[in-house]
Amino acid sequence: MTGVAGGGFGPRDFQLVLLRRMADHQPGLVEDARTALGVSVSAMREVNRRWQARVRSPRAGDAVQRYHAVLGPPQTVLRRRIGDLECEALLWPLPLWPDLRFEVMCGPDGRVWNEWLVRAPGAPGPVLATAGDLRPWSATVDEVARAFAPVTMRDGGTPHRAHLEVTLPGGERRVAEFAWGLLQRVLTVDGEQVTDAS
Repeated sequence: MTGVAGGGFGPRDFQLVLLRRMADHQPGLVEDARTALGVSVSAMREVNRRWQARVRSPRAGDAVQRYHAVLGPPQTVLRRRIGDLECEALLWPLPLWPDLRFEVMCGPDGRVWNEWLVRAPGAPGPVLATAGDLRPWSATVDEVARAFAPVTMRDGGTPHRAHLEVTLPGGERRVAEFAWGLLQRVLTVDGEQVTDAS
């Protein structure tokens, strides 16, 4: 596999890019995943530097071309309707999260609308009924939004982050924070953390 040790940029490297964004919220889970991939901290930093250079390069092409170059052809291509628009969802497997897929959603003009982790087609999702069910890395944005509808989307503050304000069955309001579409932590509406990686 091309990637960290070689000159190419492959799926293992891309997983490290996702982990880098998640490290701000779940350093322990990220450390475990990085170790499982057999990559040092310095190598992870270097991969992230190379990814940022690739994204900013005028020769990089569009986002879809970039993902094809790094991840290969998508495992699944789905047509989805959003209102009156027909969209295309490209899905790639990533070994770190076997029940999830990296999804790139493209609009009718081919431009990328969204890039994040979603549940793999046919894979069972988590049962989400209480605050205790909202554990780090257990659920995707879509799953939390469905389980606690209606929800309010808040500004995530930085690219590839999302915040959902949810109301739990007892009436308590919480903010679920996501990186690349995967749940990282849950806060009170005032910003106090109420869950951790344990």
